[in-house]
Amino acid sequence: MTILVTGGAGYIGSHTVLTLLQAGHDVVVLDNLSNSSLESLRRTEALADRTVSFIEGDIRDRACLDRLFAQHDIESVIHFAGLKAVGESMQEPLAYFENNVSGSLCLFQAMATAGVHRIVFSSSATVYGEPGTPIFREDMPTGTPTNTYGQTKLMVEQMLQALARADQHWSVALLRYFNPVGAHESGQIGEDPQGIPNNLVPYISQVAVGRLEALSVFGNDYPTRDGTGIRDYIHVMDLAEGHLKAMEALPDRPGVNIWNLGTGTGYSVLEMVAAYEKACGRPIPYKIAPRRAGDIAEFWADPTKAAKELGWKAERGLDAMMVDTWRWQSRNPHGYRKLEKEVA
Repeated sequence: MTILVTGGAGYIGSHTVLTLLQAGHDVVVLDNLSNSSLESLRRTEALADRTVSFIEGDIRDRACLDRLFAQHDIESVIHFAGLKAVGESMQEPLAYFENNVSGSLCLFQAMATAGVHRIVFSSSATVYGEPGTPIFREDMPTGTPTNTYGQTKLMVEQMLQALARADQHWSVALLRYFNPVGAHESGQIGEDPQGIPNNLVPYISQVAVGRLEALSVFGNDYPTRDGTGIRDYIHVMDLAEGHLKAMEALPDRPGVNIWNLGTGTGYSVLEMVAAYEKACGRPIPYKIAPRRAGDIAEFWADPTKAAKELGWKAERGLDAMMVDTWRWQSRNPHGYRKLEKEVA
């Protein structure tokens, strides 16, 4: 089976490409390299001992998409491509609507023209409302996301749901996942954010290797066991395997399928810091900062549905998440970039 992976050179994309290759699938990657590196795909190919068909292009470029579908016998699409920084999305909403929403629309139009109707969409737990419980299930209503990034994810979900209602040929997987962390156990591929990281674990990692001075913990007065926010963190390889399971299930599951990909366990910010300190063997300095607007105290996934319908569950625990992250970061302190190119 030939799979198109948009955004396949990025963090989650590259780990998913590796999983697809190792499962015997042929992979075409479309990526504009705006927030990713070709080096991730070179290393992915080396790990899998197989090659990827790479196209440098943008999902907003309809002509590029039409050529791609004409040249490759694509059976399914896994769609990661898009902007993903929550803070930036609030400062540049038009860029996020253009990239994430308009880009997805262009992709779906090209798929429809090419007769490709199977898609796995990289969605997010941010689409849920505030259900009054920290446990998020797929049958809970979506809400009004508190940031533009989350709004774009919900809008793309709604587009796909409308497509599937209008045309029974579509088979759609909406994967709502929580907080991806970790790296491939080889230490060869991992998360490589540009600039200051937006997420907790890559920030901790850069403190650990000396690129950043200290971690800011936003709020220590939440009604949680240690006062800091609690989230469901999932190893990126478990997440990648969830995408493979969803994609392989689609031929027998027409319409819209929604699955949470999470562990079902929440860890606090300070618990994550302690686990990372254990993995790297050095202290992680941090300071307490005011709460951020829009943050809620705690939430985690109910992954029961994915276990029942896909036979998937997260297998890697917190220690593996942190050990694999540290292996990647310590061996690649400046990510995929050469030291001499790093801007001080």
